[in-house]
Amino acid sequence: MKIFLLGGTKDSTNIIEFIKENYDAYILTTTTTEYGAKLARESGSDDTIARPLLKDEIAEIITANGYDILIDATHPFAEHITQTSATIAKELKMPYIRFERPTTNFENIDIECIHYVNSFVDAGKLIADEFKQGNVLHFAGANTMEDVLKNVSTDRFYPRILKVESSLEKCDALGINPNHIIPMTGAASCEENVELIEKYDACVMITKESGEIGGVINKIEAANEKNIAVIMIQRPQIKEVNKKDMVSNLDELDVKLKNFF
Repeated sequence: MKIFLLGGTKDSTNIIEFIKENYDAYILTTTTTEYGAKLARESGSDDTIARPLLKDEIAEIITANGYDILIDATHPFAEHITQTSATIAKELKMPYIRFERPTTNFENIDIECIHYVNSFVDAGKLIADEFKQGNVLHFAGANTMEDVLKNVSTDRFYPRILKVESSLEKCDALGINPNHIIPMTGAASCEENVELIEKYDACVMITKESGEIGGVINKIEAANEKNIAVIMIQRPQIKEVNKKDMVSNLDELDVKLKNFF
């Protein structure tokens, strides 16, 4: 089978490895960065595209190359591409799977430090109102910085991002001091997060509810250890995705694939 995989996450590389081990499949993985494409190739993807794609481009690639199934394994907060992919699959009448990592299990975690908001604009407003002293660690990606900075000064803003050209250009355009940029290579441990809180004299950190694979537990435990606040943006609910098309682990994915093929 030929699989069109929207990737760029740890979930997507796990999916590539799983499918290659268990199925006779050709996989094209699309990511927004060359770094993401490199990881996909290392995981076994047969081909990659390393740039954002428009809706018409995705549909044209799928139809021109006879892909059998569309799997969306993008980040839980990549709302636009998930809306787009679900719509494309419906229009092309092709099998569609949305792989979305489970929400974080906070059962044995002290979550009193967490302040929940629905958007990054709201995160910035909360910081401006309630956390006026100390610096801000932004652990939520380069694409979300602008909304926070509508209400927060760049003087106290420290983003942890992939040091890729597109992200660095965003920082430059927003006037973020290069010395404030914290290079990211993957999910940080609790100890590494503690070190960052201490080094940058942070009073608050911003994160998404991105699941355990996104390092959320380590961030909360570090915040608890240093007695700082966590502002957590809750996941968007995407109405275009039918719940029956969603899976949250490789076993569920396997069942879906077997049903299709």
